[in-house]
Formats: sequence, C-alpha cells, structure tokens
Amino acid sequence: MPLLDPVVLRPLLGAYAGRFDVDALAVCDSTSSELLRRADAGAPSGTVVVADAQTAGRGRRGRSWLSAPADSLTFSLLWRFPCSPLQLSGLSLAVGVALARALSGLGARGVGLKWPNDVLLRRAGEFAKLAGILIEMASDRRGTQVVIGIGLNLRAPDAVPGQPAAGLVDALASGELPERHALFAALLVELAQVLDAFTVDGFAGQKNEWQRWHAWQDEPVRVVEDGRELLAGTCIGADFDGALLVRGENGVERVLAGDVSLRHG
Repeated sequence: MPLLDPVVLRPLLGAYAGRFDVDALAVCDSTSSELLRRADAGAPSGTVVVADAQTAGRGRRGRSWLSAPADSLTFSLLWRFPCSPLQLSGLSLAVGVALARALSGLGARGVGLKWPNDVLLRRAGEFAKLAGILIEMASDRRGTQVVIGIGLNLRAPDAVPGQPAAGLVDALASGELPERHALFAALLVELAQVLDAFTVDGFAGQKNEWQRWHAWQDEPVRVVEDGRELLAGTCIGADFDGALLVRGENGVERVLAGDVSLRHG
C-alpha cells in the first residue's frame, strides 16, 4: 500500500491547507516521539507526522498501540498554544469531539466518547474502542507546545483481553472504508476547527457537544487507579474544565485522573 501523499491531501484540506505541514513515513518508532523531536528542533504549529507502521507506538499510561497500514491510521499533530498548560485542561476531550464530528460526517454510526481520551463504537449494545488520543505537553516562555497522538482502528485488531476493539468499517453502512486521503483530511479539518475554538474558549466551549457524544452519560461507573477503586456512582458528564463528574454516596465528585469503566450488577 503506498504512503499517504501530501500533494494529494492538500486540496482536500480546502481553506486549511496552509495550516498543516504533513510528512508521511513508512515506519517510525512512534509518531509522537518523532514529532516531539521535531518540535524540539523548532517545527512549526500544524506539523503532522503520519506513519504506516510504528515499532514503539504508545497510548495512555504507557500502554502500547499496535498499527498496520491497511488496518489503522496513526498520526501525531503539533499545535502551539499561547498559554500555560494549566489553561489547557480538557484538551483531550475537545480532541475527541473533533474525531467524533469527522467520523460522523463520513457516515459512521454508533460513535461515542469516553472520558478522558477514547472514541468508542457501540455494537450490539456494547461499546468497543475505536480510537485513542494521547496528549503530551511542554511549556516555554512562548506558551505551550502540544503533541496530539491519535490512533484510529480502520479494521478491528486482534482481540486484546479486557479491551474490546472495533474498526471504522464496522460503523459504516456501506461496509467500505473512505479513501484514505479523504478520511485524513476530514480529521485534520475538524481538529483545526476545534483547536482554534479551544484557544479562545477552552473546554467550556466544547463541553455541551462532548456531553452529547458521551457514551456513558447517566450510566453506573467505577473509577479505578493502580488497581484501587477510587469512586463508584453515576456518571453525569464533564465539568467546564474537563473533570469527570460522578454522583456517588457523598454527592457529586470531580475526577481528575483514573480509569473509568461501566459498573455491572
């Protein structure tokens, strides 16, 4: 399968073509690692690295992310914000909104968002992971550089115990994937729109839309960190700064870290 071609991609980006500098690689250790190195060397905001294969792809909390050219789309985007990292809370949720918008616009059905950085797909009444988001930040006197890593399953990978996964093809009535350049362009355009809005309004400007995509709204959940249950209750959404809100025995509590799962029984 040939690499994504930035020349083919450019006209599909429309008015946003000048906002991105895309480099397509056959293989790298991790698109985020590669982009972090380029950022340290002065790469501009809007630099994108997309790779057909990663030898050391990674996800949240050090988990690995497996990818194959025909079965996944893995890329990282550099974006610079004129503020401190403290003002970027909820960014991973906003990125989720951009992905959900783009995939829905391409005809995907059953897409939902899970706090803080997963895109899910509802199948037969259950949710499986469709995409993951990894945010890495570094600040200096000019503001904050952010590397946004995204891994999207085009086709469901081999089953991982405890981690059901789905592919984009499962969400499309046609059963056929969009042309790769059109898919990538749709994702980048929505990301640019959401990140521009986030620069002005923060997550507060995306909160209501995130809530509409929220897969586990009003569902019983448990929050676990390092194998220890921190909280159990009803998930009622996200606060204006991106904190998860759970109504438990002691009222509504804010969750800033942890793994959230549905509580059964």
